[in-house]
Amino acid sequence: MNPYQGHYLEDLAVGMSDCVTKTISESDILQFADITGDTNPIHIDAEYAATTTFGKRIAHGMFAGGLISAVLGTRLPGPGAIYLEQHLEFKLPIHIGDAITAIATIEEIDLRRKKVKLTTNCTANGKTVAQGYAIVMVNKRPKPTSA
Repeated sequence: MNPYQGHYLEDLAVGMSDCVTKTISESDILQFADITGDTNPIHIDAEYAATTTFGKRIAHGMFAGGLISAVLGTRLPGPGAIYLEQHLEFKLPIHIGDAITAIATIEEIDLRRKKVKLTTNCTANGKTVAQGYAIVMVNKRPKPTSA
């Protein structure tokens, strides 16, 4: 089996689902700010964040997007899938210490175009923090070669 290939298009079915979970740490937030350049003080300055609607620091919303990417690229459809599109609505803030579960569920499969649409949902403490959908391109199973 090829470790660089997840599910082939022909192996997928509507309703298939998978997830990843990550507990968000202060270090994660600081590294994300460093990598992306998003140093909005709501994420990195506790004193400033205390004066906002949230009352404390929150993680970058795109952390949820990153966890969705982890599901798509490592589990479903998995390695070899190409992330083409993401629609994402942020519903609630993510805080340090929250365990975020990103779930992707296959909604549609277009065999001709090799595209799969998945609903995406991220939860923390039983509540949705982000939701939307993703579209990925998935490899078809290679045709057997004759010897």
